[in-house]
Parts: sequence; C-alpha cells; structure tokens
Amino acid sequence: MKLLLIILNAGFAEGVVEIVRSAGVRGATIINARGAGAPKSFMGITIDTEKEIILSVVDENTAQSAMSAVKEEAGMNTPAHCICITMPVDKTAGLFAPPIEKK
Repeated sequence: MKLLLIILNAGFAEGVVEIVRSAGVRGATIINARGAGAPKSFMGITIDTEKEIILSVVDENTAQSAMSAVKEEAGMNTPAHCICITMPVDKTAGLFAPPIEKK
C-alpha cells in the first residue's frame, strides 16, 4: 500500500479528486494548507499562498495510474500546479474495501 499525497493550489481539489477517481482511487481526504515558499506581495501587502493537500491510501498500481493522470491533467504547468508524492504504508487499521474496476 502507498500513501498518495497531492499538493496543489487552493480551489482545484475537487477537480483533482475526480481525476484520481477515474484512475481507480476510491476515496480521498482534502486538507487546507498554507505554502511557506518565497512570500508574494501585492501593493505592499504580503499574500499567503493557499494550498490544499489530497491524501489517499491506495495500492501501488493505482498510485502510479493516479500520479500519471494528475501529471497529465493538472500538473506543474497548469493552474492547479499539482505535486504528487507517494510514501510506503506499513500497517493500516479500519481500512478495508474490495478493489473497484477501473473505468
């Protein structure tokens, strides 16, 4: 199993969740976040970079399919500016669902 993390600009999470669902991801959690990169300012006012993080636990094949779909449809060169990361998951509790067929 893998933890799929997708970091993206705020306001695009619902669309990206639809992209990963079409790649076989069953569910996701969306977290609001704030970027800590170089500060941006407009007319002397510093603006925080609003972000969202999508988390999902998936099998390795689904993670690869989801990452490819996100890269193609909402990657770095799009307004969503998605960054995808996977991490290994050693154990889970309360997580069982039969696999779904990919569309």
